Amino acid sequence: MPNVDVNGVTIEYDMRGDGPTILLVMGLSGQLIDWPDDFVDLLVERGYRVVRFDNRDSGLSTMTSWEPPGRLRQFFATVLRRPVKQVGYTMQEMADDAAGLLAALDIDAAHVVGASMGGMIAQEMAITHPQRVLSMCSIGGIASSLVPKFARIGRPTRENAVESVVQIMAAISGPHFDAEVYRPLAERGVERSWAPEGVARQSAAIAGSRDRTELLGAVTAPTLVIHGLADPLVKPSGGIATAQAVPGSRLLAFADMGHDIPRPRWPEIVDAIITNAERATTGS
Repeated sequence: MPNVDVNGVTIEYDMRGDGPTILLVMGLSGQLIDWPDDFVDLLVERGYRVVRFDNRDSGLSTMTSWEPPGRLRQFFATVLRRPVKQVGYTMQEMADDAAGLLAALDIDAAHVVGASMGGMIAQEMAITHPQRVLSMCSIGGIASSLVPKFARIGRPTRENAVESVVQIMAAISGPHFDAEVYRPLAERGVERSWAPEGVARQSAAIAGSRDRTELLGAVTAPTLVIHGLADPLVKPSGGIATAQAVPGSRLLAFADMGHDIPRPRWPEIVDAIITNAERATTGS
């Protein structure tokens, strides 16, 4: 896969299809391959060019070397609702990476779709790089208050990494999750890149990021918030709060969706993403 140097890091990406660009932004510890090829195909078939990429500290993009604050420190910062200090980067820098990737690919602007932490990055892009964001879709967002939950998860070894990933996904996904169907993707991900230290740094970056609620009030890009009512990590109120923060945004909720993107809901989710993207040109 190709890569480009942007914002002081190297970003691995792939690009498929022709037409207006949809930029897919994955969440905590996720790699570009965690956007399944079949899901990407649905977007390409609708006439879009799809760009996926590895965030810094995941996949084949740059692995940074700073030491994240300890878990206890992150926990107390979260309880006190104060961003963790002395982190190597925040969601703002990760948004700069994504915007820099578009610039390096000579793409003026894109429809930005982010999942979990990727939703935070998409929101930061809409706030700090509005000229790069034609429309925004945030799926199953994440909050700094969740950092303690992730902090309690023990770091896996290379030997049990696949099973650990499967168990985590089983715990946070909705009723459609099938461990045996998901396991090959987990195996592919661990074989491609296994970097638990990167997950720790991304977690710290979340804990060190600013509250975007008021800033989202200035976002003008057509916005769609997709949330699972069965999400064990982020209560439906989190999705509602995000939708309420962005003027004119739309909320789509599924009773059978957790902190995942269930295959049976793909057609509806793709339709909603495309409809939101079309709002950027129709103004409706």
